[in-house]
Amino acid sequence: MTGLLRRVGGADLAAVPEVRHALRQMLRHWRERDSAEVAELLVSELVTNALVHTEQGAVVTATVADSRLRVEVRDFVASLPAPQATSGALPPVAEDATNGRGLALVRSLADDWGVRARPLGKVVWFEMHGEAA
Repeated sequence: MTGLLRRVGGADLAAVPEVRHALRQMLRHWRERDSAEVAELLVSELVTNALVHTEQGAVVTATVADSRLRVEVRDFVASLPAPQATSGALPPVAEDATNGRGLALVRSLADDWGVRARPLGKVVWFEMHGEAA
């Protein structure tokens, strides 16, 4: 099993490409190249959401066990994403909007995903399946 653990500071959007790069390095031997690229996109979305919407920072963990990648982004604000962001219906987003699609991407591209309340904050996670090298 391989893993990644990163703490990112509140409002530190420079951490987003750093986390993405760290995940890319972790997955460099994963045979599912397309899945690895999608995972980079999804971790970027979740970390950006945590930093923009909570301003409290986040903890990112990623593990690969057998052929399953699991990424978790934990923040320290108890409020859960809006119901329309977690339901099957896509939230209305203007065509030229630069935000509002993060969880919709996660929902449509990950093999599985969810939100779990924690005693202090919440964890938004996704899983992708592929082949380990």
